[in-house]
Amino acid sequence: MSLYEHDGAFSISFRGQELMHSKASASELLLGKMGIERIIKEPQARVMIGGLGLGFTLRTVLAGLGADAQVDVVELVPKVVEWNREFLRDLNGALLDDPRVNLIEADVVKLIKKGEAETYHAMILDVDNGPTGMVKESNNSLYSHSGLRSVRKMLQPGGRAAFWSAGDDPHFKARMETVGFRVGHIRAKVHERSKRSAYVIYVADR
Repeated sequence: MSLYEHDGAFSISFRGQELMHSKASASELLLGKMGIERIIKEPQARVMIGGLGLGFTLRTVLAGLGADAQVDVVELVPKVVEWNREFLRDLNGALLDDPRVNLIEADVVKLIKKGEAETYHAMILDVDNGPTGMVKESNNSLYSHSGLRSVRKMLQPGGRAAFWSAGDDPHFKARMETVGFRVGHIRAKVHERSKRSAYVIYVADR
């Protein structure tokens, strides 16, 4: 995994394939917004963000929540955390110093499997490339029936899980419905000014 900078823009790539770019952050911003849509007035809201990336989802979540919220950011790759603190500080990295943020360097998939029931009001998961993993094959288990049941268990009644996906996945939608979620999907653009939507954000309400 590598970090690149060009003319003030940043990107993270894996084995030569770009995963994210600071000039193409519209879907990450929307993911955060949709993830906390139902809890912006919730006192002491507790949120999990799975995947730090370039910090755009974290930016939206912190902007939408009150001073008494707690946001657990779970990031698997220590280098991503280092890059945010050192090279990406003026982008979104400084947000890691927000007192509401609790940074956890861990595998979010394993963390969710072991998680306690009804911990979070919202869980926002941008893990790998969505339901079809690219970086780590074991990430796919998060999007399985078993993984989705674990996500649902960790949500408070009325809570929401939001998933970033590279595209439509009707099988994933069906699995969410099978484990008891009410499912919606929102199309997301790569850039705010894009004429078409390339990605999908699935929202799953308990």
